[in-house]
Formats: sequence, structure tokens, C-alpha cells
Amino acid sequence: MSGMTDDALRQARAVLAEFPVVDGHNDLPWALREQVTYDLDARDIAADQSAHLHTDLARLRSGGVGAQFWSVYVRTDLTGDAAVSATLEQIDCVDQLIARHPSDLRAALTAADMEAARAEGRIASLKGAEGGHSINNSLATLRALYTLGVRYMTLTHNDNIAWADSATDEPGVGGLSAFGREVVREMNREGMLVDLSHVAATTMRAALDTTEAPVIFSHSSARAVCDHPRNIPDDVLARLSGNGGVAMVTFVPKFVLQAAVDWTAAADDNLRAHGFHHLDSSPDAMKLHRAFEESTPRPVATVSTVADHLDHMREVAGVDHIGIGGDYDGTAFTPDGLDDVAGYPNLIAELLVRGWSKTDLAKLTWGNAVRVLGAAEDVARDLQARRGPSNATLEQLDG
Repeated sequence: MSGMTDDALRQARAVLAEFPVVDGHNDLPWALREQVTYDLDARDIAADQSAHLHTDLARLRSGGVGAQFWSVYVRTDLTGDAAVSATLEQIDCVDQLIARHPSDLRAALTAADMEAARAEGRIASLKGAEGGHSINNSLATLRALYTLGVRYMTLTHNDNIAWADSATDEPGVGGLSAFGREVVREMNREGMLVDLSHVAATTMRAALDTTEAPVIFSHSSARAVCDHPRNIPDDVLARLSGNGGVAMVTFVPKFVLQAAVDWTAAADDNLRAHGFHHLDSSPDAMKLHRAFEESTPRPVATVSTVADHLDHMREVAGVDHIGIGGDYDGTAFTPDGLDDVAGYPNLIAELLVRGWSKTDLAKLTWGNAVRVLGAAEDVARDLQARRGPSNATLEQLDG
């Protein structure tokens, strides 16, 4: 490392000691479900889990993480009551983690709780539901998730739902249906952040037209820098200053590096050409995939790749409207230098070298995310004084 890089890394760690990272999205609960069926002794995050996971307590500390939105994601092939039950199990996993590690983790429901955790030197632990299938078309279920500590809901995951279109599915309702808009209004009334990662651009715009509170993108990057439907178009980024929301850059190589997008498309086409579904992970499919990877090496994203997105997002949305959402333990591949949750200082050092000020970095890492949750709380107090809960149904509003 050059002297300048050493100095930048030292400065980055100093910034993070004062203004730690609020990370918008970590899939540790799902990894624990899949790997060990929530046996938290078998994957004790108080021990080194680098052989199995992107996340453990020591690496969160080393990475300067001060608040984490733990994803309570469930797969979209879980539907109806099965999706709700699995979401409850995910919520319970986060609660168990917080109870097991009280000196490191603190449950956080509000912006004030986040600040209190920072003052105590603990990691504020919040919950984010990933995909509106988690509420099974029920506003009462949405409210129950809020009561259980869920502070954002991503409106869709990779597939459309009855009332909202996903970025990675064919258009269904053209953004949000009438019930979808009612979901957004009810989230505003509760104080649950509307998360627009994973949704179609039409859904992003419809949500921004509907919401009375700031929105977030918990883990999305810039479409102008890397043309993937999971990323945010510039017209939407430009609306965040008026809305007050925050777009949290993600690190997933196939969303941030154009060469990786193109490589993934070619690898998927190769599987389909041989009669496999592009998500098939059977031994025969993986053998074919490995052969493709040997003949056509996978492009590698770097810290600089992610910084390019942040430079662009700052330019279009403004420095008050950007954050970080790594998607650790939710992706098989990570950029060089951002291998796991210990990597955030490398990104902050890169931004320092690029001329970002400490004031800008404090907003990126801590200030913006805390502000947006506090703003959602303010809106909710106002709305609750003016209207009661909605009991509208999908059938009533969408026919």
C-alpha cells in the first residue's frame, strides 16, 4: 500500500469511529436459516465465521458498522400464510441474535434508539422486510410486522406481487395498483419506511407520487453507471431531494459493474442453451456453469467500482440523499476490497482520496439514514392524529 493509501485508511477509520456505517441491508438471518436452521450455536457470530458468512461481530466492529438493518427476507416461492410464518421466523432470529449479544447489539426502533446505541458503542439493530409477499395482501399483517420491529418493507423482491411490479419481472399492474398505493399510505401512517430496492422504475415513480414520507433504497446502485434493472434511474435519483429519501449503494458485482452484468447474461444464456433454467444449481448445471467460467473468467468489481456509483449518486441526488447497503450474506460474490462487513473502511478511504469531505462522509455513513427514519416517525405522528388504520382489502380496491 502507498503512504497515501495508508493515511487515507487511517483517516477513514477515524471518520467511522465517530460516524459509523448504517448499513441498509444484510441477509445474515436468511443465511442462518439456510445453513443451520437457526442453530445460533452452530454459527455463533461471537466467533470467527469467515469460513461460512460475510458477517460476525468482530468483522462488524472492524468495519466500523454502527447500525444494521437486518433483512427478514423470505423467498418469493413462499406465498400466503407460509410467507408470513417464515417472516416471523426471520424476525425471531434477529431478536435471538440481539438477546444473545447484548454488549454488541442493541435493538433499535427509532432514530433516537440509533443515536443511543452509537453513544453506548453498540450496534443498533433494526429489521427490514424484503418483499410485499411477506404481508399476504393484509394491512393488518403489515401493522403487526411494524409492532414486531420491522422498520422498512421492500415493496417487491425479484417477482411481481398482486399489487406491485418488480424490476426483474414482466410488467403486471404498471407500477402500483390501488391497493399498492394504500399499502404505501399505511406504511406512512405506521412510520415504516417504503423501500424501493428491487421494484420496477414504474413502481418507484408511483410510490414517490403516493408517499407522504421519505423513501429509501436499502441496497441499489445507479442505473446510469451500470445498466441493470435493479439500479435507480437518474430521474428517480433526482426526485430524492424533494422527497427527503436516501439511496443506499449496494456492492453486488452484477449490479455495479457493467462487464459483470454482461457476463452474467452470457452465463445465463449458456445454461438456457443447454436446456437448464438460468437459476438451476443442480450438479449438472453447475458443472456447465464452471466450464463457462473457466473459458470466460468472471469480471471482478472493486472498491473503485462502488465509489463510481456513489460519485454519480451524490451528483444527481445530492449528498444528503445517499447511504450504504452492502447486501452481505445475500450475494455469492463481492468486490475486491469489500469482501465482507470489515471492508467499509476501504470504501471510505477511496472516497477520501477522491476528495469527499468528512462532513460529506458523515452524512453518507450515519447522518442520512438516521434522519430518514426520524422523518418517517414525524410523518406517522401527524398522520395518526388525522386518520385511523386502513382495513381496505385487495379485492375492494383492485377488484
